[in-house]
Amino acid sequence: MKPLIYPVLTALILLAAPSQAQQDQPVVVELFTSQGCSSCPAADEMLAELAEREDIIALALHVDYWDYIGWKDPFGDPAHAERQRGYAAVGGRRSVYTPELIVQGQTDIVGAKPMKLMDAVEKHAEAAPRVALAIIRSGDAVQIEAEPLAAASEPMHVHMLRYSPMERTKVTRGENAGNLMEHSNVVQDWQVLAEWDGSAPLSLSAKAEGDLPVVVIIQRQEKGGPGAILAAARSK
Repeated sequence: MKPLIYPVLTALILLAAPSQAQQDQPVVVELFTSQGCSSCPAADEMLAELAEREDIIALALHVDYWDYIGWKDPFGDPAHAERQRGYAAVGGRRSVYTPELIVQGQTDIVGAKPMKLMDAVEKHAEAAPRVALAIIRSGDAVQIEAEPLAAASEPMHVHMLRYSPMERTKVTRGENAGNLMEHSNVVQDWQVLAEWDGSAPLSLSAKAEGDLPVVVIIQRQEKGGPGAILAAARSK
């Protein structure tokens, strides 16, 4: 039997269809998770619900720092843990943990808390856009066009990543031993394509071989790590 949080989350998701503005400016939800963490499956299932929405870009970033307890997460990446530590540094937090959700690069949520998560998503969806972003995918090429909507220029990174829509793993050791674990939108191949200060429109192209979805994120770069996500776009 599923815990009560799942009907609650489903009800929240189905309350209303996303507006066109929300669809044009999707909110990014990053989940830092691990197959070695017994508290993570509830958050993994929450992310699977969010992955169905067009107004949210839900991303699962598997970390590697749980591997020592007996199970090596096949999707764990030290770069994901480094990104999480960067968020902690910018937010003034002394430690990292799983599961942790980061909404739009700004709001951190510990564990599976659907009401708090949806409040954060709603808040960021209503914020005025700072950057207009469009991506066009043609074969193995991705064309990225961005334009600042605010006068002030600021240091930003242009990120591109791929994700696998669904992965299943039979875990044989560690805290989740014996479980068949399902993960939605598992992040792969995260890279920083360029730095941009927003003083002029941006136009660049990148290579994206294969048929996995592509996500482009424009994110403020703070001292110590990533800051607010100013725009995001996806091509499935």
